[in-house]
Amino acid sequence: QVQLVESGGGLVQAGGSLRLSCAASGSIFSINAMGWYRQAPGKQRELVAAITSGGSTNYADSVKGRFTISRDNAKNTVYLQMNSLKPEDTAVYYCNLRWGPGYEYDYWGQGTQVTVSS
Repeated sequence: QVQLVESGGGLVQAGGSLRLSCAASGSIFSINAMGWYRQAPGKQRELVAAITSGGSTNYADSVKGRFTISRDNAKNTVYLQMNSLKPEDTAVYYCNLRWGPGYEYDYWGQGTQVTVSS
């Protein structure tokens, strides 16, 4: 059983910063990808950033230059440093862990709310 526990969400003013953390536990294959997705009210869930166990990263265009994803493989933990936050970053942020040839092993956290006030 794999579990993902997120922390670090909250309310911040525009221009501020937040750091999200997600710790994974259970039987986890060492070669995997971890990432952050977000879903705003009335919108589809979208990829924010992802990082492989080898360190390759991928970012949504809307967050490039403002957000940084990192991970600690020894702790099975992924982080998302969010700077220069904008009201449009307001959403529920979900942690994701996946592995397998077709990413058939696919796990999600419970989500953490990020609210950016103008």
